[in-house]
Amino acid sequence: MNFGRGPPVVLNVGGTRYSFSREVLKDFPLRRVSRLHGCLSEQDVLEVCDDYDRERNEYFFDRHSEAFGFIMLYVRHGHLRFVPHMCELSFYNEMIYWGLEGSHLDYCCQRRLDDRMSETCTYYTAEEPPGEAAGGPEGKGRRPAAAEGGKWLERMRRTFEEPTSSVAAQVLATVSILFVIVSMVVLCASTLPEWRAAENRSVEEQSRYTAESVREPSGIIEAICIGWFTAECIVRFIVSKNKCEFVRRPLNIIDLLAITPYYISVLMTVFTGENSQLQRAGVTLRVLRMMRIFWVIKLARHFIGLQTLGLTLKRCYREMVMLLVFICVAMAIFSALSQLLENGLDLGTKNKDYASIPAACWWVIISMTTVGYGDMCPITVPGRILGGICVVSGIVLLALPITFIYHSFVQCYHELKFRSARYSRSLSAEFLN
Repeated sequence: MNFGRGPPVVLNVGGTRYSFSREVLKDFPLRRVSRLHGCLSEQDVLEVCDDYDRERNEYFFDRHSEAFGFIMLYVRHGHLRFVPHMCELSFYNEMIYWGLEGSHLDYCCQRRLDDRMSETCTYYTAEEPPGEAAGGPEGKGRRPAAAEGGKWLERMRRTFEEPTSSVAAQVLATVSILFVIVSMVVLCASTLPEWRAAENRSVEEQSRYTAESVREPSGIIEAICIGWFTAECIVRFIVSKNKCEFVRRPLNIIDLLAITPYYISVLMTVFTGENSQLQRAGVTLRVLRMMRIFWVIKLARHFIGLQTLGLTLKRCYREMVMLLVFICVAMAIFSALSQLLENGLDLGTKNKDYASIPAACWWVIISMTTVGYGDMCPITVPGRILGGICVVSGIVLLALPITFIYHSFVQCYHELKFRSARYSRSLSAEFLN
């Protein structure tokens, strides 16, 4: 196999040879292979591979050749699947060695890996990049300025993305959490009647962001919080590796939704002023203010529980869709039958609460979920029998997909906990150094 032009670099993996040009190694998708491009001495090379032949420019890796063949298919075509008749955990161990993660697998293979790891409670982690663990002066002296700059950017990324990766990351996470809590307290307190009565509401009823309101303590606190979140978001965007991927991440989208309403409200206030248009814009401004509640989700960056919930929903979206389909089908059936029994038949006891099928859907959903507000209930004997069947059916239908979701939740929790423990170990090493 020959990739690119120029003097070939030969990789010998378990007896199978692959030939590349040296330019290809720089941006190679496999992290371990790309590390060869930055090696400046034979000692650096031997830290990456098992042996090296200088005359033939051949690098030896004592790894599973067939597994690496499937990994190379991923490099070529973008699809990574398990090797047939090979243990999932062994193949995953090969993936970790070459610098891949479970998310690179196709969805079907991800499910197989999750089930296998749940059964054995086995978890792997990628090796630390060179230079992370060894911070002595010998390694620093051999690194060029570009490598030092890349290492600094990587530390910045970890500081903002991994709260347990360093002391600075923990301090930054603590400050961010305090700003979120303060902002939520101010938002909740601003809806209290006592709070509203204590302030001059002649202008505040229409807009919170006028010149007078900004001078108030609540306006100053809100501006400071917004400034912190904006600066944090900008810095994280600057140090990110892939800007497009950064914009597409759900947590970053939530950050944007939480920050932009403030600036939109300020602009609306500036353009409308205090004329009659401000009254029409007042409702829009209050809606934009309430969008700050998304800041609560920012806590997912710092708490494993919220991260586990998000990752579980991402992996179990098919089970969630199946659950919603079950509920919708049951709602269609039971709402039609309940409307017919309670209001559609001329039995002399018409129940006005079931005047239509959409109205009966509300009763079905609160009955299937066993909430039972009591605001509407059947009064006929057939309707009550149908209600009992609806409740039992809801319990059964809701319980069917729960097992799959539960196992995925446990798997996601252990993965994130293991990842957090890995960064905690690096933090302990930082204290020892």
